This record gives sequence, structure tokens and C-alpha cells, in this order.
Amino acid sequence: MGTVLSISPATKKASIMDAEVAGDGLKNDKSLKRHSMFVSLSWKKLVANSAKKSAKKVTPNPPVIRELPSSQVAQLNCENIRKTHQAEEKKPKAPIPVPVPTVPTQNNETVAQSGKPPAAHKQPSSLSLLSPRRIVIQASTGELLRCLGDFMCRRCYKLKELNSGEVILWFRNIDRTLLIQGWQDQGFITPANVVFVYLLCEDSIVDSIDSPAELQGTFQTCLYLAYSYMGNEISYPLKPFMNDTNKDVFWETSLRIINRMSAKMLQLNADPHFFTEVFQDLKNQRDTSEANLDR
Repeated sequence: MGTVLSISPATKKASIMDAEVAGDGLKNDKSLKRHSMFVSLSWKKLVANSAKKSAKKVTPNPPVIRELPSSQVAQLNCENIRKTHQAEEKKPKAPIPVPVPTVPTQNNETVAQSGKPPAAHKQPSSLSLLSPRRIVIQASTGELLRCLGDFMCRRCYKLKELNSGEVILWFRNIDRTLLIQGWQDQGFITPANVVFVYLLCEDSIVDSIDSPAELQGTFQTCLYLAYSYMGNEISYPLKPFMNDTNKDVFWETSLRIINRMSAKMLQLNADPHFFTEVFQDLKNQRDTSEANLDR
């Protein structure tokens, strides 16, 4: 025997309707969730924007302005008006006088007497406005050496046999010896150095010298100080400048010259005007007879 299974149509419909209702309910739930999500997001944006606007529009509390009573305001206005009138009264009403240049009385008198205006003063020329003219002195080394020799001969008039060539020979022998022995790389005899030697000799050599040896010793002491002060080398030997017989005299003379002439030695290098004076003085020591022979 077989078993018959039967399904009523009502129950099938009911089940189908229930399924549809359940499906609609799920859809409604999803849509509600979506709407709620959108609402929450839009609310957050609205809150954030309102917070930004409120933050931008926040201003500090304005200061409290205290209103003055009307009587006090009127009193202040009256005081301001009174001060303004006082300031205007203090200002000088008349214009300030300006000094006007006047004509000297002497010119007026000359005009009244002669009836003619005085001649206009001439303006100084452009040459008078320039700096004073410089004096240029030129001389060769040989010429200055001859002037130095002539000075020595004129100062030591007691030495009748002394001539300028002998003094120049003393100078050149020492310079040549230092070059040959290697104490210096170049010669010392230049116009400026000859002027320096003349400055020392003019003060140290006296007219009472009556011995050629004494004159030569004093002259070589001056040369040693000039080499030590103006030379290109650090140090120089004593032997070419000092004899064995006058060591004590050599050092005594050196110290005496240093103590007396140190300031002038510094001035000769620092002051060009002083150097020019000494230079011109040395050039004037040239013997007039020799100068005429050179022409």
C-alpha cells in the first residue's frame, strides 16, 4: 500500500506570504540602517561646520566703555577750547625778521666820493686754490757721495790733505768687503742711505778732529749704525767697521750717537718733510768750484 502525501493550497499561500513579509521586513531594516547612517553622518558634518564657524566668529570680550556724565563732558570741551585759544595767542603774529647782507661802509664812502662804483674784486684763480707746489729734489748716488765728502773736508778743516775722494773710498771699501764676504746680497750705497749717513756724520763729526785715524774711526762708527738701522740684513760683522786699537772708543761713540740721535733717525724714516730738508742740506754741501766744473 502506498502512502499519499497531500499539501493544502492555503498553507502554501500562507507560507509564501510569510516569506514575502519577512523579505520586506529585511529590506526595510536595511533601508532604515542606511538612512540612519546617512543621518548620523550629516549630523556630524553639521556639528563640525557649526563648530568651525563658531570658532571663527569668537571675539574677545569688548572693553567696557564707561560713559561719562554730560556735565563732565561739557567741562572737558570747555577746557580744550580754552587751551586752543591760549596756544594761538602765544604764537607771534608778526613775521620773523631775516638778516639781510649789508654792503661795507668803505665801499659806500668810495661810491659817494667818486660817484663811480668800485671795481669788482677778482676771483682767485684755480691755481691759487690748489695745494702748495711740491719741491722735487733729484740727485744721483755719486753726486750725494761727493757732497758727503765735501762736507767732511769742510768740517775737518785742520786736515789739509783730506779730500772727498778719500772719504768716498772708505765708504765703498766697507760696502765691497761685505759683498765679497757674503754678509749682504746687494750694495748698501743708495741715495736714501747716504742721506742717513750724512745725518749721523753731521752731528758726530766735530771740527776739532785733527787726526785722519780719528776721523776714519768716527766715520766708520756712523757707517756701522747706518748699516744696522737701514741695512737689508739682520746683523753685520764688526771687523770691517772697527779697528783693534779703538774698541772702547767705538762702543762709547756708538752709545753716544744712539742716545742723542735716536729720535731723529726715527723721524727721518717717518717724516718725508724732514727727509727732504736733510736731503737738501746734503746737496747744498757740494763745493761750488766742483759744481761749476760739472756744467
